[in-house]
Amino acid sequence: MEENVKKTVGLGVISWTIAFVIARRVFSKYSFDFSNRLVSTVHATIAVTLASLSVQDWKCPLCPMASTSSPAQMQTLAVTLSYLVYDIICCLFGERVSLDNTIHHLVSIVGISAGLYYQKCGSELVGALWVTEMSSPFLHLRELLKEMGYRDTAINLAADILFAAIFTVARMVVGPYITYTTLSAENPPMIKAMGLGLQLLSAFWFFKIARMIKYKLKKRTTTKHGIKHAGKLE
Repeated sequence: MEENVKKTVGLGVISWTIAFVIARRVFSKYSFDFSNRLVSTVHATIAVTLASLSVQDWKCPLCPMASTSSPAQMQTLAVTLSYLVYDIICCLFGERVSLDNTIHHLVSIVGISAGLYYQKCGSELVGALWVTEMSSPFLHLRELLKEMGYRDTAINLAADILFAAIFTVARMVVGPYITYTTLSAENPPMIKAMGLGLQLLSAFWFFKIARMIKYKLKKRTTTKHGIKHAGKLE
């Protein structure tokens, strides 16, 4: 791993931690998780932006495959690696410790670290990063809205549906294609395992999200019918 990449990871961990401390002070009336989600939203936005800027040819975003990573791709992956290290530590002190989230972090850390070590597969890894972070701002937005008092409102439902739609297209349409190309190319076994692991985890989350949306829509429909019925009785 290059020296400047190591510096980016080290400075990144420190920077994300400082950002969290600032958010904790500014939004002190909200929870630990609220501040962490704000930092996560900032990372997702930066990650998608850097990933987009590092694409070498938009006619073939994953090209060249199984090739030497460009400096821009290396830096993009280093920034996300620093965030993942920060976040997995931060979650240990908060309320977001879950088996599936921990597996996601560990698989991503190992996969990105392997990519940085081999200095290969930059196109595939940046593509996977783009896909996985595309829906993250909306994932955090729905939770932030709940804590701000907008639970079970139209705006919270809109955030839920927007998150589910973007997640579905990114992870269940584009994601499998990226996984297939990663497995088909001459990539290191560690990176192939990461790609397959993330896709299986995405499928698991997809079914959970589908059930959540079904429940939310059913609940909202039932509530509306109940209000109409009550109005007729009056």
